[in-house]
Amino acid sequence: MRIAVFGSGGVGGYFGAKLALGGHDVTFIARGKHLAAMRASGLRIESPSTPMILPTVRATDRPEDVHDADVVMFCVKLWDVEAAAKQLAPMLAPDGVAIPFQNGVEAPGLVARAVGDSRTLGGVAYIAATISAPGVITQTGTMAQLRVGAFPNGPATTSREFATVCKAAAIECEDSDDIALGVWRKFIFLAPMSGCTAAARVPIGGIRNDADLRATFIAAVREAVALGRSRGIGFAANIVDEQIGFLDRLPAEMRSSMLNDLVAGNRLEAPWLSGAIARMSAEAGLPAPVNATLYAVVKPYCDGARTAANG
Repeated sequence: MRIAVFGSGGVGGYFGAKLALGGHDVTFIARGKHLAAMRASGLRIESPSTPMILPTVRATDRPEDVHDADVVMFCVKLWDVEAAAKQLAPMLAPDGVAIPFQNGVEAPGLVARAVGDSRTLGGVAYIAATISAPGVITQTGTMAQLRVGAFPNGPATTSREFATVCKAAAIECEDSDDIALGVWRKFIFLAPMSGCTAAARVPIGGIRNDADLRATFIAAVREAVALGRSRGIGFAANIVDEQIGFLDRLPAEMRSSMLNDLVAGNRLEAPWLSGAIARMSAEAGLPAPVNATLYAVVKPYCDGARTAANG
């Protein structure tokens, strides 16, 4: 299968490496020092369970040089989604599909607007991984799963084919019959977890072991669930308890990508996570004071530490 990985950070780098090692034709789209390192010495995945080394990879910073991709794994940061989505259509083969794997819930609509419903799948990635050095992806913990699926009128056959390809490459991947629910299930956990860890500057263990921070996380999840239900997402009755249980099973040292970006002085995805919950809840006439506060706390840093320092 011809696969393009558009955004070769933690998600795209890790799963793209596994697909390349599985024998597929993978092109990584990256930029800056990360791209230069990949071109010079390949891609290395540091992982407690599946370390990988690709001595050579095909990598470019020019999406326009990619053509006839059967699948584009669309893994750019949330602030790049709208602009990058406009570059997808020429990259795809006639029957090719784009799969957005962003953390928010708005990317699939933007991708579908760019390439059409019939060429868009939904995707969810469960992994804690980040670029730890140019050309190096470091995974925390052992969780590494994908979920893909077709929205109504979407390419369900291609979804099943891609899931099969992933499994053959030793990737745990589920073909979901309700991918909208899957996307929202991740969102209602990831947005509160990112907001809490970034606001408090602590990893997950610090959130769940502090009574006040734990209560803040739970309240943020409840607000996100209420928003999803108002949009027709069929959450189970015990969905909040499920999210709390998931929090308690994760490695205590796990850090959200937003916390990593905050510490590094990078841009933050907060406007599309806690900020999105606050914004969409306001539009629906729903209260979301906890998510609004989590967003407000990190808002000065959303464009990077230098912008915050300069007011």
